[in-house]
Amino acid sequence: MEHGSDVHSIVVMGVSGSGKSTVGLALSKKLDCAFLDADALHTPQDIAKMSSGHALDDEDRWPWLRLVGEHVKKYEEDHRSSVTACSALKRSYRDVLRDYVPGLYFVFLDGSPEVIAARVGTRAGGYMPATLLASQFDTLEPLDADEQGLRVDADNHLDDIVSDVANYFSATP
Repeated sequence: MEHGSDVHSIVVMGVSGSGKSTVGLALSKKLDCAFLDADALHTPQDIAKMSSGHALDDEDRWPWLRLVGEHVKKYEEDHRSSVTACSALKRSYRDVLRDYVPGLYFVFLDGSPEVIAARVGTRAGGYMPATLLASQFDTLEPLDADEQGLRVDADNHLDDIVSDVANYFSATP
């Protein structure tokens, strides 16, 4: 993914169950770059809150988003491209991440509520109960026209998503 001395940082975003971690990890392998699952940076308190069926509010998210931003910025400072799986549901959340890495690209995994609910309902592990999915869709603000990135249909096959996104970045200067 390196274009001369350019470094790309990508955030794969979307609601729980959209495939952020799966796509992010596969994309990082395809592009031969670092991978970060932002969920690994949640505090035990945040995990307990979500596990008990309560959605995080903005006050819960700001410190977490700043920590995610710091990690992505560190990759850039080390001249390493990276892919981060992070919900980044609101424009204001993405703005926090861009405060750390202004050239950040977003890949929005946009899926139908029915397909995503089915995924969440059959997913093993994780701490995000299916009951919180509606709150995530309510919070979701798709990418605005002035945000760097692309929308991808989360219902597509993993290999197709990774190929389409990799092709997009190979054509991006």
